[in-house]
Amino acid sequence: MSAQNTLNIKTAQDIDKPELSIDADVVIVGSGAGGAINAYELARQGKKVVVLEAGPYVPSSKFSEMMAVAMGTLYQDEGGQSNTHGDISVLQGACVGGSTVVNAALCFRTPEYYLDLWAREFGLDNLTPELMSSYFDKVEKNLSIDKNGPQETSIGAHLISNGLKQLGIREGVAYRNIRDCALTGFCFAGCKTDRKQSMLVTYLPWACNHGAEIYADTRVTRINTQNGRATGVEAQVIDPKTKTVKSNVKVNAPIVVLAAGPVQTPIILMQSGIANSSGQVGKNFACHPTLSITAMFDRHVDDFHGATHSLYVDTHVLPEEGGYLLLNAVQDPVEASFQAEPGTGAPYVAYMEKYRNSIRLITLIHDQNVGEIRFKDGVKEIIYEVDDKDFEIMKEGLKYNARILFAAGAEYLYLPTSDRTLIKSVEEIDSVIDQLKNEPARYRYVSFHPQGSCRMGADPTKTVVNPYGETHDVKQLYIADASLLPTSIGYNPSETVYALASYIADQIAKANFS
Repeated sequence: MSAQNTLNIKTAQDIDKPELSIDADVVIVGSGAGGAINAYELARQGKKVVVLEAGPYVPSSKFSEMMAVAMGTLYQDEGGQSNTHGDISVLQGACVGGSTVVNAALCFRTPEYYLDLWAREFGLDNLTPELMSSYFDKVEKNLSIDKNGPQETSIGAHLISNGLKQLGIREGVAYRNIRDCALTGFCFAGCKTDRKQSMLVTYLPWACNHGAEIYADTRVTRINTQNGRATGVEAQVIDPKTKTVKSNVKVNAPIVVLAAGPVQTPIILMQSGIANSSGQVGKNFACHPTLSITAMFDRHVDDFHGATHSLYVDTHVLPEEGGYLLLNAVQDPVEASFQAEPGTGAPYVAYMEKYRNSIRLITLIHDQNVGEIRFKDGVKEIIYEVDDKDFEIMKEGLKYNARILFAAGAEYLYLPTSDRTLIKSVEEIDSVIDQLKNEPARYRYVSFHPQGSCRMGADPTKTVVNPYGETHDVKQLYIADASLLPTSIGYNPSETVYALASYIADQIAKANFS
């Protein structure tokens, strides 16, 4: 059954009252990974669950399969969200289903390295490998997370695989939350065939089947509290066409689950003036900055069909091993057009004429939690610059990346700089990359993985959320999104969020419904 037939959803178009008051057992802010999973797990306990989503409801039947259109309809700030320097695009979904609608579906279990680190440094002794394994098993079954089959491997990934074999480098095969992938390569623009198992086609309709209600176009402005306990939220229904307030909404609920994302969650807490006795709300932001090297071949490759990600290289992913991960990725022409700087006019046209000859390989770094989310006078700021030490890690990752691409048969490479930078041979790799300096606005960074702005931990003076997902300061106010992560984890964090959200839902049920 399609999601459209099972979602109990109201949009701004459906609401004609200037004031709306709703009573519920649980109100959930955000309909992405954390929000949707909590909606289902708590609704199936027989509780009345209301989900508020600031973004629009776009059914999969209306996905355009065009990246340029998707940016304007499915992404935060129409795809324009970035750090204050404007050199890192921080991409998040802003629609019913959240980032799960527009991510690449790539899934990794949290490495035990980080679970051990979090236990040691943040007192998260409860998140043992054994416990987390049970939750990984659960979400992998529910979301059809499985290893890519050979038929799903893109042409570019085959070339990269050949390069890895020549260099004797271990290859990782991607796991994705996909069912019978159509191999169209449109993951970042939304999956029109509902084969990507996003929240839009899994946990949200499941939650609605248990009575949950979803309100789209509804932006939460405040969390209400009384005597140190959450009592609900205030929100505004925004007309997506006029951008005006159509209705003021108040949801009365003794349990609030905040899952608006690592940028928006701390902003809502700041607007509400709560849960920040530690002074850590919005601090410790990380985002896994990535740079893609574009490789040009002497023939058409047509690397735009197949799994969005087919393979990865994690031989240097842990901090002691280097701190970077490599990922292949197919790309459509829009993405290709901003991955490198070929120049303008004739040089740009010549570059795009060779789009069919290109493939890309991404370097993703495990970054330090050096960023901060701020909100002042109604203005959002993502204060983040790539740390000097992290930039040296990025350079090592780019060298590794470049050697693999040349081994795969590339003629020459474009580096993702704001000026035209080519590497024409293996011999040039070190000299060209060693000259790169950590300068703002020089590189074409992209981040799909904001995280860490409301850290989870045992010490209420250093973290925002306790080991069970409840804020230290406000009882029955829970956070269930990637803002919880105490550190960057160096891998795509989606499965970590799926598992933590399931765990937190169980803790909510145990504490309140037993």
